[in-house]
Amino acid sequence: MKKFKKRQLFGTILIVFGLIAVFPRPQNFNGVNPLRVAKGELPILIAHGGGNQEFPDNTLEAYYHAYSLNQSVMLETDVNLTKDGVIILSHDRSLDQKTNLTNADIIATNYSDLVENEIDFGYHNPISGANGYNLSNTFIKYTNYLGQEVSPLDVNYPVGIEPRHPSKFLVSTLEELIIQFPNNLINVEIKQTGEIGLDALEKVIELMDALSEEYQTYQRIILASFHQEVYEELNRLKSTTHKQLMFSPEFNGVLSFFIMQTTLTSVFYSEPVAAFQLPTEQLGLSLTTDLLINTAHMHNIAVHYWTINDETSMRELIEKGVDGIMTDRPSLLQSVLSSYQN
Repeated sequence: MKKFKKRQLFGTILIVFGLIAVFPRPQNFNGVNPLRVAKGELPILIAHGGGNQEFPDNTLEAYYHAYSLNQSVMLETDVNLTKDGVIILSHDRSLDQKTNLTNADIIATNYSDLVENEIDFGYHNPISGANGYNLSNTFIKYTNYLGQEVSPLDVNYPVGIEPRHPSKFLVSTLEELIIQFPNNLINVEIKQTGEIGLDALEKVIELMDALSEEYQTYQRIILASFHQEVYEELNRLKSTTHKQLMFSPEFNGVLSFFIMQTTLTSVFYSEPVAAFQLPTEQLGLSLTTDLLINTAHMHNIAVHYWTINDETSMRELIEKGVDGIMTDRPSLLQSVLSSYQN
């Protein structure tokens, strides 16, 4: 009798899991997802910081370069809030690595001063410490993946666009990026954390609101952050005042989906995200499985991978049918994509 009951319980569990596995998945993103590609299409080329192994990252010049390679390029950028309330493009929360300034937290720095003094973002200095400061006061000019120094004059600009400066890579703002590339998808990561990060997000939303009618900001900008408080605020905005908002989850959101798709229970995954932005592996686990990609697509969630800088990995992801590949080498990825079109 006990064996029968155990078998009955086991059978019931199998039936329940079987029903869950075939139950229609919720559409976490409603409508046409602009971050996905149709089955059989090549993935979106996503220029990480504009392609930071080819030009200084998070500069307009880097994005112009990526655009010259592929006019449909998706532009990935990192943003920080300045002391005088401007959202500038910067991977770090301090300017020590990318400029010739030291002990320069962005939140303590005025954008107006960066403009007035023509601060050059064409450096790649050594930094150390939790705050990312150039403690040794060593200044090293940026060089590309070939070890060559580059200048704004090396960029192939669109017709009608002139270099901003003959030798310096000047500060760039999110507003400039949106306006200069009115038809491109843009991935915006909030880098600051805590109350400052929330203030930065508020400024980004204000900017998107102000430009939404003319530049379709909510149809082509996806927001991201690794910080829980910022992600929670994105969820709140999505559920209340900004239902058209697109964003990707932070680590916990990805982890919960990974567990659910592994156990075939992703029907319970309800995060209102538009895309997963993933490394190819985490904690020794592959994140490029067919199951993960296909399950995400069943939820109408795009799958983008970072940061892919070698041809073999690019081709493997293309063959898997991913939606986007983020790279520091947009010229290499474009070459690979072109080989599939010939």
